[in-house]
Amino acid sequence: MRRTALALTAVTGLLLVACGGDDDDDAGGATGTGANGDPAACAEGNTLSDGQLTVATGEPAFPPYVIDDAPESGDGFEAALAYAVADQMGFGEDQVSWARTTFEGAVQPGPKDFDFNIQQYSITPEREEVVSFSEPYYEANQAILGYDDSPAADASTAAAIRDLRIGVAAGTTSLTFVTDVLQPTADPFVYNDNAAAKQALDTQQIDAIVADLPTALYVSGVEIEGTTVFGQFPPSEGTQGEPWGMLFPKDSTLVECVNLALASLRASGALEEITTEWMSGSVNAPEIPLD
Repeated sequence: MRRTALALTAVTGLLLVACGGDDDDDAGGATGTGANGDPAACAEGNTLSDGQLTVATGEPAFPPYVIDDAPESGDGFEAALAYAVADQMGFGEDQVSWARTTFEGAVQPGPKDFDFNIQQYSITPEREEVVSFSEPYYEANQAILGYDDSPAADASTAAAIRDLRIGVAAGTTSLTFVTDVLQPTADPFVYNDNAAAKQALDTQQIDAIVADLPTALYVSGVEIEGTTVFGQFPPSEGTQGEPWGMLFPKDSTLVECVNLALASLRASGALEEITTEWMSGSVNAPEIPLD
């Protein structure tokens, strides 16, 4: 049986699950009381194919968002969440089909071959000009990664990290976190992008990189062999990662239905459970206290 809303334990303080109100339409797509607030009634007749929900993800799709590149298994944060949303809208597992797109290809104007696309899309004003988004379903903590023999490997407090050579990408929430919250004893090494920071780590110019948790997991798991995400920091006001939303064709009538489904999952605690299971419980990234 697919795991769509299960968690063995409740882990507090590790992740900030976005908690936008039902009447907040800043995230793309208006929310309201369509179909008397019933996501299933709202979704009826609003999908590409009657009685079928078409969900898109990446090609390939990576853990912890999709496990073994098999979204149909329901294993992984975004795969499990997609099935949970589908269930709220009245679609059984056999009524969900999966499409694949490139990341950038989906953020283009014009018709889509999916009802919504879920692959870590940050909600930005530029993208909202050509596509629509659901309310946020996730915001990322900041994290630290490096090679297994890095002096950061044994750091269990922020104080132990402040004396390290820290690399970070310019123009990111991670840089704001490092300078305003972490406050290292020496200025961080600031790079134009994460690719340059990764090169500096690879050549041992820095001891560790601070990035949002999903980026850190991807760098460690896919891009730089021998690195580890040593831990994640608790949320700090003004330094959370950018919110992620499900992506829709511009002005899709299904946006409101998905927002209703997310609101229901949030109210029941199921969204937090799914997030904890896949983004905390299945990720070895302990919390590093800031004090």
